[in-house]
Amino acid sequence: MTFFPPAGVRRTALAGLLCAGLTVVLGGCAEDPDKGTNGVGKLSADKIESRALDAARKADAVRLKAEFVSKGATYSLDMQLTENGGKGQVTSKGSSFKLLRIGEELYMQADAALLAHEDDDGKGAADPELTEQAVRKLHGKYVKVPSDDSTYQQMHDFTSKDVLLDWTLSLDGKTAKGDRKKVNGVRVIEITGDAGNGGTLSVSLEGTPYPLRLERAGNAGTVELTEWGKGFALEKPGKDEVVDYGSQLPDTNEK
Repeated sequence: MTFFPPAGVRRTALAGLLCAGLTVVLGGCAEDPDKGTNGVGKLSADKIESRALDAARKADAVRLKAEFVSKGATYSLDMQLTENGGKGQVTSKGSSFKLLRIGEELYMQADAALLAHEDDDGKGAADPELTEQAVRKLHGKYVKVPSDDSTYQQMHDFTSKDVLLDWTLSLDGKTAKGDRKKVNGVRVIEITGDAGNGGTLSVSLEGTPYPLRLERAGNAGTVELTEWGKGFALEKPGKDEVVDYGSQLPDTNEK
């Protein structure tokens, strides 16, 4: 007695055989790489970059971690940013400082190495006695940075969401779609500039197409972008935590 499987089973088996054959001949029948994604992977590189930039600008908040080289100096950043300010830490040449900005009020809290004001040769400041006094006075304190001080704008930029994201999202050269990978467990599609020589931007394929990582051009560092849209508190330090020098910060190299 001949057994004939149900028609549905025969169709399924036939489809499997056909797919296997086409896979060998044409490489077909592969799973749709955009299945379950936000669909931006189907767009052109320019449109994906545009969607990522738009999503980033509309986000209420983001955390930015970076290791990069700029003007010959190596920096490490860990900043939480919102439209109204930001907070976090910047490290360079073995010293670090914390930044806090609420609106236009900017505060800096430096570590001992920075307060000691060492030069590039590690020989220390010109006036060790004055530096020691400054270290004692400022240790653990926030210094309010005057808006007309020469360092204000640079420090302000470190706490500016728009400034840092404009820098973060920039690719040099003609853009092209790259590989599909995962960044911290999230599926992404890479957008390259100048075939990778102009940097590589990883854009999320899950949910909102946020940029999640930037590999800067010329191996100049990497930027990680997380906690998109997750709010956080910006609290002004208490009066006993702040040293206010008025219109200009002191120069501990001068007597």
